[in-house]
Amino acid sequence: MKLVLKNARLTDEQLFDIIIEGNRISKITKDYQGEGKVINLAGRYYVSCGWIDLHTHAFPKYKPYCANPDEIGYQTGVTTVVDAGSSGYEDINEFYELTRTCKTRVLSFLNVSRIGLKKIDELADLANLQFEPIKKAYQNYPNFIVGLKARMSASVVKGNGIKPLQIAKKFANKLDLPLMVHIGSEPPGIEEILDELEQGDIVTHCFNGKDNNIFRNQDQAVPQLQLALDRGVLLDIGHGTESFSFQTARKARRNQIRFDTISTDIYDKNKMEGPVYDMATTLTKLLYLDYCLEDIIKAVTEMPAKILKQEGLGKIEEGAIADLTIFEVQKKNITLIDSYGETVDFDKKIVPKSVVLGGEYIELK
Repeated sequence: MKLVLKNARLTDEQLFDIIIEGNRISKITKDYQGEGKVINLAGRYYVSCGWIDLHTHAFPKYKPYCANPDEIGYQTGVTTVVDAGSSGYEDINEFYELTRTCKTRVLSFLNVSRIGLKKIDELADLANLQFEPIKKAYQNYPNFIVGLKARMSASVVKGNGIKPLQIAKKFANKLDLPLMVHIGSEPPGIEEILDELEQGDIVTHCFNGKDNNIFRNQDQAVPQLQLALDRGVLLDIGHGTESFSFQTARKARRNQIRFDTISTDIYDKNKMEGPVYDMATTLTKLLYLDYCLEDIIKAVTEMPAKILKQEGLGKIEEGAIADLTIFEVQKKNITLIDSYGETVDFDKKIVPKSVVLGGEYIELK
């Protein structure tokens, strides 16, 4: 049976009827009169492509960075979660098999360390970085593994400095995959990290508030940032427990430094206790920072779909895969908190209402 989303509001504020057959959008029209199961959104609710969270921890094996994919996925309005390095090649088979039982689409940035997040200093021993097993894992799961991940913080690399990143870049280049890089406390310094990155690589936690961030506690970004952006390096929010600062984000706004994608770095603890909670809360923080709704939603739909080379996702158009998120922007006084304890008051809140996955309309609790 056809599913009809009637009077759906798009983020450009136009109203359309969206007709879904199977798992595809079959028609977009102004006044559909045909048959089907009708959900009348009455112009109140927005419909976007299904939200894509580019940085999550969706492998529920290693605490604390773990979660069930559906609990951080479709149940929060996110139809695709991308795990960011929870698994290395040692347990990628186990992770893949788990994802086959999920409603949420799950993809993976494979940790360049064989152990993944079994230990949180996974790049301290360079012997854990082996190309052939990574190559084999990618060959086994080419539609699941979408890139590689390296966490470049002092606590992760220990005395190895920039070496793990240089090795990871060689691996990524051989496989023609993007590399997602976590930036945190130095060494290595942000300047060294940015110098190693190339077109299509992703800097996550781009607006963190640590001393080693893109501003170095100055008003202007480090010179290496613009050079990296000119090469096509991408910026991802990657909110996380310790990695999103309103102060840094305001500096970026003043300096016209734009993020490419919005992600949460969500896992069980920061979902339950904050400051992340869910994707909608992260999106609301960017709305507070005065980014327009259309650009915000593109950063969780069109842009990540393009980066991940997921054909059929990311745009509402006839023939596209019908992964959809239905949400509203409520007028409601709320308090938002960043990763460093700064609180702000705001009068709007993005709230997901339902999703469409596999032709099924699912109301959210």
